[in-house]
Amino acid sequence: MAKKAFKSESKRLLELMIHSIYTHKEIFLRELISNASDAMDKLYYRTLSDENLAFNKEDFYIRLEADKENRTLTITDTGIGMTKEELEANLGTIAKSGSLQFKKENEKLEDIDIIGQFGVGFYSAFMVADKVTVTSRALDSDTAYCWEAEGTDGYTVTEVEKEAVGTQIVLTLKPNTEDEKYDEFLDEYRLRAIVKKYSDYIRYPILMEVTKSRPKEDNKEEFEEYKETETLNSMIPIWKKTKAELSEEDYNSFYKDKFYDFENPLSVIHTSADGMTSYTALLYIPAHAPFDFYTKDFEKGLQLYANGVLIMDKCAELLPDCFRFVKGLVDSADLSLNISREILQHDRQLKLIAGHLQKKIKSELSAMLKNDREKYERFYQNFSRQLKFGIYDNFGRDKDLLKDLLLFWSSGEKKLVTLSEYVSRMQEDQKYIYYACGESIEKIEKLPQTELVAEKGCEILYFTEDVDEFAIQILREFEGKEFKSVSAGDLDIESEEEKKENEKKKEENKDLFLFLKDALGDKVKEVRASARLKSHPVCLSSDGALSLEMEKVLNAMPNDQKVKAERILEINVSHPIFQKLAALFAEDKEKLKKYASVLYDSALLIEGLPVEDPVAYTNHICELMQ
Repeated sequence: MAKKAFKSESKRLLELMIHSIYTHKEIFLRELISNASDAMDKLYYRTLSDENLAFNKEDFYIRLEADKENRTLTITDTGIGMTKEELEANLGTIAKSGSLQFKKENEKLEDIDIIGQFGVGFYSAFMVADKVTVTSRALDSDTAYCWEAEGTDGYTVTEVEKEAVGTQIVLTLKPNTEDEKYDEFLDEYRLRAIVKKYSDYIRYPILMEVTKSRPKEDNKEEFEEYKETETLNSMIPIWKKTKAELSEEDYNSFYKDKFYDFENPLSVIHTSADGMTSYTALLYIPAHAPFDFYTKDFEKGLQLYANGVLIMDKCAELLPDCFRFVKGLVDSADLSLNISREILQHDRQLKLIAGHLQKKIKSELSAMLKNDREKYERFYQNFSRQLKFGIYDNFGRDKDLLKDLLLFWSSGEKKLVTLSEYVSRMQEDQKYIYYACGESIEKIEKLPQTELVAEKGCEILYFTEDVDEFAIQILREFEGKEFKSVSAGDLDIESEEEKKENEKKKEENKDLFLFLKDALGDKVKEVRASARLKSHPVCLSSDGALSLEMEKVLNAMPNDQKVKAERILEINVSHPIFQKLAALFAEDKEKLKKYASVLYDSALLIEGLPVEDPVAYTNHICELMQ
């Protein structure tokens, strides 16, 4: 029989569809199984409206058969089948979708979700097959027809015998090459994995005869192989069930199996929405961070399904960066996919779903913080850095979303507290939320800079992560209260009398402070009497937006740009060391320069900053000790 040409503008169009639309060859099986599922949906729909049609649940299935000897893969379905005209129209015309036409003709159809709406999925078979043979018998027809094509040269349609209604597709696989091993699509373990990945939730059973082993009857120590038909897919996705049908163990088991975690999640969010965009989502908040979570290799994203068929394994657009730790999936029939169904079009529906999920995640975390503080602190131990970075990132775009979720160690409560809890305990005349930065709680508690704030009875928040102060700089204030570091140049916490006394000391010793500043040169912006020190002799504070802690963090980054905060050396004029400085100012200014250097280097060490010249520092100490 003479071949018929494909009814498209050119043979080149088919070649482009075969070689350019799909990025992964394994997709062909997803497409053919989806088409088979659509065919059975159509038949099922007919049974609902035609009393003469009697089908049992067991009558609907898809079967895979791999023949390694003849290098063929067969996909058989028990769906509605196709007439000769439908074979030519649907398979002979590229981008002509019978499923889409069926959906248009049945606009009120609510129980059936049609997957294949583009009419190109079938042609993905040519990515792996040299020859495709489709044998189909339509419902209400006693005649079957065979559509056959080899590559892009055209196709033939002939009348054949077929006992049952439905469609059988036989793929004759291409020869292996150095780069492509098409035999993999004949391996039962590979086929099982592809079905599990993309088509696990097709509503009809996907059957395949698999090889198993069992002990021999006459010798239990030896094993023999045998064949058994196995259902490869789960069929009913857990997220399609109601919450009342599911137990905590159901959710946890699914999570551990699906996302390869050894530990139960901290929390589960099972939600759905109907309206302009309908979807179901099953989200999990993990109990621990993946080993690569804080590396560039980590990929965020939710699995995206369209009517139970996996479209994307990592849809990053569904999660904001601040909640990138969330695992889970979204299933929707309303999303606009590209023609290959591999890539999601960035449309309004996607943004709507992402917005809804963001609110759900925030609500779940807020409820956990309020109702189960111990569990929330466990979550926070793993993902606090991500929340803080979320505040800092994108110029504070998500700061209002995240600020209520922050926790910091409190000097007064000796535990983690929220910003709201801190503000609720502030003194009546307290202007600022005070904080101190350091490597650990223990080191912060020893900082000289905390003395005045602590003496005034003000609570201090301890920042122990390098991102903390950067996030707070973006946040700026909370409930009308600004943040202020205990190392800031002006704490604005002294009484009027204390301010006057401090100004008097500055004035009385201004010549000494100027001399010390000149001795230190550009190492410091200023040397002055300290209002914050009570028992310690010396400390560093800073002026401007760049703090000493931020200087350390930025200079630790792998780049050649080094920054320096505007350092102020503060000296406790009530400490005995100051009396020594005053005496040297009158008697031995050269020795005073060494004292200035030692005090400055000591202040650097207290702050956790490197001493610029350790040898000179050691020599000065030894000379002064003599």
